[in-house]
Amino acid sequence: MKTVFDQSTRDELIARINSLDETSMAQWGKMNLYQMLKHCTIWDEWMLGVNNPVYEQSWLGKIFGKMALKSSLSDKPLKRNMPAGAGFTTKQSHGDIYLQKKKWMELIAAYAHYSNPNFIHDFFGKMNKDQIGIFAYKHSDHHLRQFGV
Repeated sequence: MKTVFDQSTRDELIARINSLDETSMAQWGKMNLYQMLKHCTIWDEWMLGVNNPVYEQSWLGKIFGKMALKSSLSDKPLKRNMPAGAGFTTKQSHGDIYLQKKKWMELIAAYAHYSNPNFIHDFFGKMNKDQIGIFAYKHSDHHLRQFGV
């Protein structure tokens, strides 16, 4: 299983992010390229603990989170059209694509020094480092596949 904690996996993700350009179009979903890039930078900042986010598991997650986490960590890619949490989206439809790519690539590289023991996923709850590494890879892979790379 791929994990963002492996250098070769981070290199692969960074190369895929770098291949995105203004002609990259979504194969599914509602986000345009800028919105997807912004979503991924916000999401990885949250995972990495940038800006000291407050972590809290939802009540629904307390009921179903562990079961959902198990299925999310399978060998299968994440399903298309899964909803993004409200805190991880932007209504802004246009912006600097190249700046967002640069930020996202820097965040992917930052997983080499991951240290966020306070992380609690808003639905899955507390996750161990192996689970975080796999899920962070799968999230990035999901959005890169969404844009055909």
